[in-house]
Amino acid sequence: MNGIYLDHAATTPLRPSALEAYTRAALETGNAASTHRAGQAARELLEEGRARAAAALGVRPLELLFNSGGTEGDNHALLALARLFPGGHLVTVLTEHSAVLEPARLLESLGYPVTFLKPDAQGRVHPDALAAALRDDTFLVSVAHANNEIGTVQDIAALAEVAHARGARFHTDAVQSPGVLEVAPTRWNVDLASFSAHKWGGPKGVGLLYVRRGLDLPPLLLGGGQERGLRGGTHNVAGAYAAAISLEEALREQPAEHERLRALQRRLEAGLRKVPGVSFNHPPDGNPKVVSVTLEGADGEALLMNLDLEGVYASLGSACSAGTMQPSHVLLALGMSERQARSTLRFSLGRTTTEADIDAAVAAFERVAARVVV
Repeated sequence: MNGIYLDHAATTPLRPSALEAYTRAALETGNAASTHRAGQAARELLEEGRARAAAALGVRPLELLFNSGGTEGDNHALLALARLFPGGHLVTVLTEHSAVLEPARLLESLGYPVTFLKPDAQGRVHPDALAAALRDDTFLVSVAHANNEIGTVQDIAALAEVAHARGARFHTDAVQSPGVLEVAPTRWNVDLASFSAHKWGGPKGVGLLYVRRGLDLPPLLLGGGQERGLRGGTHNVAGAYAAAISLEEALREQPAEHERLRALQRRLEAGLRKVPGVSFNHPPDGNPKVVSVTLEGADGEALLMNLDLEGVYASLGSACSAGTMQPSHVLLALGMSERQARSTLRFSLGRTTTEADIDAAVAAFERVAARVVV
């Protein structure tokens, strides 16, 4: 790919290990649900992948459910669990990914009371704020480990402890974490955790949902009883196997990659800070792959398009709805005005990012900044 790719929070380049594993598994003809030898060969690869992913995450193989990615995992956690607690209370955060917020709003429309917590100015949810929001009928709390737009990292273990003290279950969207941040569902003591392979260099369309042993989670997709009856449909054996192999590699590299990305993040900040009117929105101790920058008075969409013409690929940190760019709900929840939110870009770094990429991106930003300030 030509150009400088700084949108790793959206998706990451496929790892060679994932491609190799996918190719190997894709050559197996059998359906993993079939009982003949071809089917059982596919089943063996599927279960090898599950076991290796579980070992890498420090959980039991039967606690991992293969699915299509983070959106399905988030939807499964909220919508399926809600069926066990009709009319129960849900707590989440205004800065969550839409894959959590939209199911929460759907439940609210169906009569479920939902509390949308407002985080502090850096996007953090404090345990005392969560405690104040809990009720006797709270069945689930859902808080992301690392925010996808500003990189805020939550103290998931502390929040889960507060939720459990009131009898609520705890779900975390940990999609942005593997390969960059430490991932520990057991140490966090969460009941559910969502993951998506394309965020760590695995294939798109594959994910994992951690479901703590003993949690009675209903299925989201009904069908042939695959995944212990929790997720019907023919297994994507090649995708699951490649996801597991690449996850092992990403978690093995994580400590060193965290430090490398932190240094690149600081290099990018130092370069962008020289541009008049620049301010930052990500906390200094957040996810090191995220840099959220506001250029005062800029047209963010024009800035993004001009950077694209310069060969630098970033994102607005906002959603596209019906063809109209909307200001980021995350930035608005932090107290930004719509004008400020529309003047904000997200750069996100990853495994392939180099110092040369950072320097070139800064130079491009400097060149285009003056052209887009209105």
